[in-house]
Amino acid sequence: MNKWGEIIIGAILLVSGIIIGYFTLGKGFWDFGLAAWELLKGGILWIILSLGILLIILGISDLKN
Repeated sequence: MNKWGEIIIGAILLVSGIIIGYFTLGKGFWDFGLAAWELLKGGILWIILSLGILLIILGISDLKN
């Protein structure tokens, strides 16, 4: 993947993860159980943030080469 593409996609994923976390904290969109909803929100948020950080780190390491 292109080094700048990795950084841009990583930044987009980080920003979207922060936005998802902001809008879903304390707001229940579906009523299928509070515990299941909290698990789903947390899982999606951490996956998006982790992928964003990983892609930014890979892009920065490609810039050094």
